[in-house]
Amino acid sequence: MKYCSECGSQVRLGIPVGDERERHICDACGVIHYHNPKVIAGCIPVWGERVLLCRRAIEPRLGLWTLPAGFMETGENLPQAAQREAREEANVEVEIEALYNLFSLPHISQVYVFFRASMIEERFFPGYESLETRLFSEEEIPWDELAFETVRRSLAYFFADRSKGEFILRMEDVPPLRR
Repeated sequence: MKYCSECGSQVRLGIPVGDERERHICDACGVIHYHNPKVIAGCIPVWGERVLLCRRAIEPRLGLWTLPAGFMETGENLPQAAQREAREEANVEVEIEALYNLFSLPHISQVYVFFRASMIEERFFPGYESLETRLFSEEEIPWDELAFETVRRSLAYFFADRSKGEFILRMEDVPPLRR
């Protein structure tokens, strides 16, 4: 950040009084600019024994499969964000059942929140961010073609929990992938 979004003056990096982290500070108007993690909300849409996945039509990870998820918007709560993303990416209406996974990715300043969800009807088709949408049984999941580690973990936990008949809320840090 080079300029203040409030007054347009140049900002500097510094530690504000009473703080312990470097922030962008505008000496002209006194605004301290905080940069906080982005929240990504999504769901695991289920129809019968199958889950709905979307093949990404956008970067990052163009062409790979994912659960419907995306950045939370101002003015919506987490379940609303997950439902909106399902509509945008797969044109599917879902009923949110329960909070399921919380993943922190501090290395990219993101927090992922996934819900378990039921599809209201077996009606879906790709939205503008998806090349394809499809229901998959556990055996059909394209594990080597999943776009994100958070999606891989969510699906693995979902199928393991479903086989046990008990869904567990998980909260984990996801480290950077080593390539």
